[in-house]
Amino acid sequence: MGKHLSFFLLLFSFISGGTLMKINGQKTWCIAKPSSDQATLLTNINYACSKVDCQIIQKGCPCFNPDNLINHASIAMNLYYQSMGRNVWNCDFKGSGLIVITDPSYGNCLYA
Repeated sequence: MGKHLSFFLLLFSFISGGTLMKINGQKTWCIAKPSSDQATLLTNINYACSKVDCQIIQKGCPCFNPDNLINHASIAMNLYYQSMGRNVWNCDFKGSGLIVITDPSYGNCLYA
């Protein structure tokens, strides 16, 4: 029942436009939708990184690898989402953002 309740609360929050700081006690993250095209990902990186410090995706930093646009966009979008209050609209990115309840951190790359 826990997974179904979390999904329902996530869906309800999207529909209601509510704030997603925590869902059923779980933290949320923002990532790029896998279907996003390269131009959109680059636009998202440029926008997010103009608002927050994206040094973590620079060469030699923990989140540089894998060195591809979807990875870098996801990290930049999440940095923006976290810093702006984790509201649904902070992960929209013209429909290319996806709020998740599973921590996308990997290796030494820790999502905030």
